Amino acid sequence: MATLSLPTASGKTERYATGEPIEIPKGNAPAFNRIAYAAAHVVADPLADNDPWLDAAVDWERTIAFRHYLWDLGLGVAEAMDTAQRGGGLDWSGARELIRRALEAAKSRSAARICCGVGTDHLDPGAGVTIDDIVRAYEEQIEAIEALGGKLVVMASRALAAAAKSPADYAKVYGRILRQVKEPVIIHWLGEMFDPALDGYWGAPDHARAMDNCLAILTEHAAKIDGIKMSLLSKEKEIEMRRRLPAGVRMYTGDDFNYAELIAGDEDGYSDALLGIFDAIAPAASVGLARLTAGDRQGFHGILEPTVPLSRHIFKAPTRFYKTGVVFLAWLNGLQDHFIMVGGQQSARSILHLAELFRLADKARVLHDPDKAAARMSSLLAMNGIA
Repeated sequence: MATLSLPTASGKTERYATGEPIEIPKGNAPAFNRIAYAAAHVVADPLADNDPWLDAAVDWERTIAFRHYLWDLGLGVAEAMDTAQRGGGLDWSGARELIRRALEAAKSRSAARICCGVGTDHLDPGAGVTIDDIVRAYEEQIEAIEALGGKLVVMASRALAAAAKSPADYAKVYGRILRQVKEPVIIHWLGEMFDPALDGYWGAPDHARAMDNCLAILTEHAAKIDGIKMSLLSKEKEIEMRRRLPAGVRMYTGDDFNYAELIAGDEDGYSDALLGIFDAIAPAASVGLARLTAGDRQGFHGILEPTVPLSRHIFKAPTRFYKTGVVFLAWLNGLQDHFIMVGGQQSARSILHLAELFRLADKARVLHDPDKAAARMSSLLAMNGIA
């Protein structure tokens, strides 16, 4: 047990004593009765001589080592997604290199699960962008990743959200790309709470109508779709859509507020997982999924439910800043040696936010080494003038 002083909302500090962490599983990577991807972050290179707000510098060795850590725990890797600061510090060129390196690393392991994000982030949204431009942008990234042997996650497009005039434009874009992909893909519906530029996606101002439009596309092209990752932070909407999916199309929960109950499921089915929070709570996710696989639903909830308050804090509005909390936990847990982020986004959350994150991570038992975590937290507080 470690003790340290943490700031409070009152402007004072209080002594805090840590508890015991979850024991990290050892041995061979476990197998689960749910597909579980962790959307993985990138580790910045703190010694790069660059302008962090303008240029991304990635520590490739530590970034790939983190993927192996996830694979060791039985989790899949969702590569070059929002958690990797795709379109928010990491551009398409950097994402393509990340995907290449991660796919190469996966080849060194048996049964390593990996999927890779494709989008249109190299195409700047603007008045002159046409639907055909957007299709070509998707095609360029799809061709590059398929050439590397990667499974595709078709990410939402800011350019399409800006250019589309009706649901028919979405049907046209997705229809054209789905007809030519080599293997079934995962579609990603990323809500506007994660990216305000995606407001009105699928050609509708409200989620109910957007769901109808999306389902029409999924139904028409079901043979080319493995599943859909839904990131709306609403269990009710996810369950409704899950029940309406075409046969054989999976629901991958992207709900970082309600993932435990959605993965556990109900009498009508369950969700698989593709979650940013699994980056931060990987040992708990692994232990919990192992218990669910063994038929111990109570044990699953006993491990996962305490992580939900932590996840809700990390993903609180403005939700797009959640990556700061994910990287902060990786640093606390000794999975990287610094709290520097691509794009300088370590500054996106306040010290009070990070202090509460520390408390909640400890209560969720996801601080791997509480003594090391407390020492690192204390050093950050001292650097910010908090003794």
